[in-house]
Amino acid sequence: MVEHIINILILILGKLGYLGTFLGMLFESACIPIPSEIILPLGGYLSFKGSLNLIVTIIVGTCGGTCGSIIAYLIGAKGGRPLVEKYADKLHLSKEKIENSDTMFNKYGDKIIFISRLLPIIRTFISLPAGITKMNFTKFVTYTFVGSAIWSTILVYLGYVMGENWETIRSYYHYLDIAVLIAIIGFIIYKIVTRKKSKK
Repeated sequence: MVEHIINILILILGKLGYLGTFLGMLFESACIPIPSEIILPLGGYLSFKGSLNLIVTIIVGTCGGTCGSIIAYLIGAKGGRPLVEKYADKLHLSKEKIENSDTMFNKYGDKIIFISRLLPIIRTFISLPAGITKMNFTKFVTYTFVGSAIWSTILVYLGYVMGENWETIRSYYHYLDIAVLIAIIGFIIYKIVTRKKSKK
């Protein structure tokens, strides 16, 4: 499964180049789970092959991630709060927890956003709560851009350094399939157990 996804991304990035990298990062940061851990190293690999430029790829990835994060922030700011309050019970959120979230983002929003941009999975969705709590927009964009720049630089350069070893590394992708399957099963079990406890 993972290898098929990567083959599709290779095809897309090969055809669209910088635009493909930008759109991939835009969607990923706008809460559509397209893994930047694949997109950016592929951009680095294509830079190694000479199809793209390393520095431009990093810049494009950073801008795509920042723009996608802004979209998610605006969605949270415009319509997120009413939805959260409406479904608070189903989400196991009390009024106190929501207020605590507001306080945390108002007080430590810059640190939360910056650190979250460097964490897999969390970085994809952190912009929504930032928008819902209406974190200072200028700070949000600034720390999102800096965090995205670091993330893009590391992963693009990693793909560039892997270079000729890329094909060898691809032979291990099936292990990622196993990891993904275990994660999905674990999540399902967690939800079942949680739901049973909440009913009790």
